Amino acid sequence: MDVSLIASNVLSPPVLFFFLGMLAVFLKSDLEIPQPLPKLFSLYLLFAIGFKGGNELVKSGVSQEVILTLLAAVMMACIVPIYTFFILKVKLDLYNAAAIAATYGSISAVTFITAGSFLTELGIDFSGYMVAALALMESPAIIVGLLLVKLFAIDKEDGDFSWSEVLQEAFLNSSVFLLVGSLIIGAVSGEKGWKVEEPFTQGIFYGVLTFFLLDMGLVAAGRIKDLGKTGTFLISFSILIPIVNAAIGILLAKAIGMPQGNALLFSVLCASASYIAVPAAMRMTLPEANPSLYVTAALALTFPFNIIVGIPLYLYGINLLWG
Repeated sequence: MDVSLIASNVLSPPVLFFFLGMLAVFLKSDLEIPQPLPKLFSLYLLFAIGFKGGNELVKSGVSQEVILTLLAAVMMACIVPIYTFFILKVKLDLYNAAAIAATYGSISAVTFITAGSFLTELGIDFSGYMVAALALMESPAIIVGLLLVKLFAIDKEDGDFSWSEVLQEAFLNSSVFLLVGSLIIGAVSGEKGWKVEEPFTQGIFYGVLTFFLLDMGLVAAGRIKDLGKTGTFLISFSILIPIVNAAIGILLAKAIGMPQGNALLFSVLCASASYIAVPAAMRMTLPEANPSLYVTAALALTFPFNIIVGIPLYLYGINLLWG
């Protein structure tokens, strides 16, 4: 593997600030981001990427490649929770296995954004419609995870949770709603809307991403102590499953005929794990599951692995396969 790819990714300012956040926790600095701000950063990033994606989607049009990509995205969001659930059930109980499987079937928008930043720095083009794949992959895993519980929990009463609440949380939670809404508004407003919003959506984008990753570093380092509770099985799972999922994503991208930039973003979506939307849904619908397992695995292990090693590793595999 080309070490320069890893160096290019690791030495980008947003990723370096992620490390700075972790270092602050390890050295017991009093550095912190006031709590309302990380939520604002998250909302801004979703708005900016959704708005740009909608604008680019109109430019590219709806082609066979777009349709196949979106179908592949939904398929992966549904299949990944199923096979990861059976792997996890080897060592974990039903509820924790379902919650973690749903977490890994869904996606991390920040990992996707970091991969886009990586491609931009390398001068590799990618299509705006990949944001639509991001939006479609957020929710299905939640539904699949809960269906698995329904199928395997013989003694669980049907009335233990409301399916209307589950569906609302899956499809109308703040991240999905804002991302899809921004995508539609970006498409409807067209080039004129893009020119109006560009100073805001692009001018400060990397600055906000940098502060968000600084906060993620603080949070991830704070959760590392929870890894002792997970054991080697979950630690290994959190590193190996993203690689497996990315490999499947790369093969699908090759079969569809995606260009290399799109293939990387698609593989990153397949490899990432949700640490915001799915945990919020799981806390409400599966209180039997332990949040320290699925949140720690996704945020303290898979997220850093993907942004440090995974993204350049997946691009290396894509470069080999694309020749």
